[in-house]
Amino acid sequence: MTITALDHIAMVVSDLDVAEAGYSRLLGRTPNWRGTMHGASHVWFQLGNTALDVIAPTGEGPVGDGIRARIAEHGEGLWALSFSTPDLAAERRRLERLGIPTYERAEVSTNPDTGATRSWNTAAMRTKSTHGANLILVENRPHATPWPEAEAGDAAVTGLDHVVVNTPDPERAAALYGARLGLDMKLDRSNPDWGTRLMFFRVGDLVVEVAHDLKTGVSDGPDSLWGLSWRVADVAAAQARLKATGSDVSEVRTGRKPGTAVFTVKDAPGGVPTLVIGPQA
Repeated sequence: MTITALDHIAMVVSDLDVAEAGYSRLLGRTPNWRGTMHGASHVWFQLGNTALDVIAPTGEGPVGDGIRARIAEHGEGLWALSFSTPDLAAERRRLERLGIPTYERAEVSTNPDTGATRSWNTAAMRTKSTHGANLILVENRPHATPWPEAEAGDAAVTGLDHVVVNTPDPERAAALYGARLGLDMKLDRSNPDWGTRLMFFRVGDLVVEVAHDLKTGVSDGPDSLWGLSWRVADVAAAQARLKATGSDVSEVRTGRKPGTAVFTVKDAPGGVPTLVIGPQA
């Protein structure tokens, strides 16, 4: 497999300050990068197994204009999944052979206070071949210095457990994430009680969960990035921490996965459906 991890999740919001405060509270961490790029500003939260990039339009430029258009049409929320590969050129050639053309994108972010920059070698997959989902490749060479984790407080989120993609056509999605992208399918199960067919694709130590609503049937509509499930070491402590800050959270309950406990965050920034999961006490 030449896709080795989920490098980061990108989210678009209208008010970056509000979203930064909200995710600092939710994750129990402060962002470890702030930058601007082509009409947009963003904050970056680096976690143990992926990162969250929260972006808002703040000026004139192609990135800011694209985010404004996206928010106007679809609202705030998840925007893109960026997958890590050790050799961008080789992975682009492989995907091209499998019917997924890509185009290079220059990603350079400048810290407005210090002038320091971060850059990424990336290639975006054509959304026509990804059924509407915004999927990106990011090159991470095997011996490159990893970006340090954002500073964490007590009962902080340690990483991402899974990201949820909704699809109207599960067979089409299985072919994309399994056969073409090469992610490792670990589960394919329909549960009439939930009214859902779920497929789990492992990448690194987290899961891309593809969900299909059995009641709606199959159609050729677009896939959509939907929700996030964050991982913690102590579910009760994380729930208590968030509750103490005034966050709207559910009570802790038994998770669907054996041996887990979960709670729902009802006021996650950007309106993203959000779950927190960890081992059952």
